[in-house]
Amino acid sequence: MATQKLYIALNPEAQRTPASEGSGSGVPSWSMAPRPDSLNGKTVYLVNQGFGGSDLFMEQFKAWFAEKMPSVKIVSKRKTGFIFRDDTTDLWKEIEEKGDAVIFGVAG
Repeated sequence: MATQKLYIALNPEAQRTPASEGSGSGVPSWSMAPRPDSLNGKTVYLVNQGFGGSDLFMEQFKAWFAEKMPSVKIVSKRKTGFIFRDDTTDLWKEIEEKGDAVIFGVAG
């Protein structure tokens, strides 16, 4: 008699809540920044948060911009500190003062 095996699969997709709605658990609610009409002549920050593979992910973004949108100034930065802690206020201030857009990289 053959033995049946039971497999349990978990759905890897989390319940998605738009950032503008917050999570209802005391996490601040932010609205999305307005989308610029164009990135031509703008400064885009690529922020690598240090998770496995994010450095390569950001390098691919940088290469894409260099080839497809050479008028965009790219500034690459590495988020310091713990991956999930907001301990980079100096970086956020710099981006707010000098940047027009940011791509915050998560990979893995």
